[in-house]
Amino acid sequence: MSLESRTFRAVSYPLRLYSGTGALDKLKTEVERQKAKRAFVICGQTIAHKTDLLARISDNLGSLYAGAFDGMDKDSSWPAVEKGVVAAKEANADLLVAVGGGSVIVGARVVAILLAEEGDPFDLMTQYPDGKPAYSPRLMAPKPPIINVATTPNTAMNRAGSGLKNEDLDHRMEYYDPKTRPVAVFWDAEALLTAPSELIRSTATTNFSSTLRTLGETDMSPLVEGDHRQGFKLLRDALPRIMEEPDNAALRIDLCAAAFLQNRAGDDDQGRRTARDQTGASAYALATALHIRYHHVWQGESTSCVMPTVTRLTPPDNAESAARIADAMGVWRKGMNSVDAATATADRLEEIYREIGMPSRIRDVDIPKADLPLLAQDTLKNFNANPGNRPNDYVDQMLSLLEASW
Repeated sequence: MSLESRTFRAVSYPLRLYSGTGALDKLKTEVERQKAKRAFVICGQTIAHKTDLLARISDNLGSLYAGAFDGMDKDSSWPAVEKGVVAAKEANADLLVAVGGGSVIVGARVVAILLAEEGDPFDLMTQYPDGKPAYSPRLMAPKPPIINVATTPNTAMNRAGSGLKNEDLDHRMEYYDPKTRPVAVFWDAEALLTAPSELIRSTATTNFSSTLRTLGETDMSPLVEGDHRQGFKLLRDALPRIMEEPDNAALRIDLCAAAFLQNRAGDDDQGRRTARDQTGASAYALATALHIRYHHVWQGESTSCVMPTVTRLTPPDNAESAARIADAMGVWRKGMNSVDAATATADRLEEIYREIGMPSRIRDVDIPKADLPLLAQDTLKNFNANPGNRPNDYVDQMLSLLEASW
């Protein structure tokens, strides 16, 4: 414990959270609270045509329901968002209800941005000038309020950043706007049970892997550390049971709570962290490149494909960080150095991924080895992983990790 770790700020963003059986019945109350008259739903094909969620929402909202756009797709593609903006304008939407997983929620945020901002969408997104740090333009126009109805335990549910897949560019279209944070979030038990167990497992695997890395921080405030540790406990307890208990909505809500805590800790930690975790940043960049480029690869699978190898090859410089992570995994032994701890952590991660039915090598998800140089190039422009410093050998470093992970 140090005074430095007790010198911090905490940031809270206003939202209302409804969880459990019948939570979605409160949707109309939240729409009315925003004084909205034209609530427009954004979702994907599965939600629209294979569940009763749109009917539930329409019945609940009555005359406040302005229709739906059901074309949001995996990884929130730019063409889908363009169509969503047109549909929302035609509906005269004054509030957006995103119903689905992270891709839908992210896409809805960009729809809100483009409904409100003037100018070219390609000028509004994060810019990557040669030889300079990336930057996100300030998006000052008021945005229509957003309500998120989560069907997976995704960390997108209450964030402000958004990334879109665009196959015509060499990187995602990234936007950042705090005014797109939701005014309400719903973890409705029935809605969460509409998602296949495999998708829940995939999303939770991503969260488990990233939350584990945060436990290596050595100067967390008590609020941040409490959120990270409780989030990790929820993930560690629930993730192994998802496939065995597909109808257990309580497990899915626990995983949503873990994602929410991870976000809250990230908000409270801003301004204090002096360096990014190299392992987490590298794994995120590689995993993003994989699931963006290949439609058949989900984010959790792309994470589990690279995380063990990246953990093994990029041990923390700080031995205490490596020890904290290894201890959380139950593999820390007295006398371990940073490399020993990272190796033991990586070995245990591989075991856990196999136990829950997730891949642990890139070749496990049918990615040709010849594609690895292209994937390495895809990692270069990723704000969450690498916002400022893009050294000349960065792509070579990523290629080396990809080859070792294959």
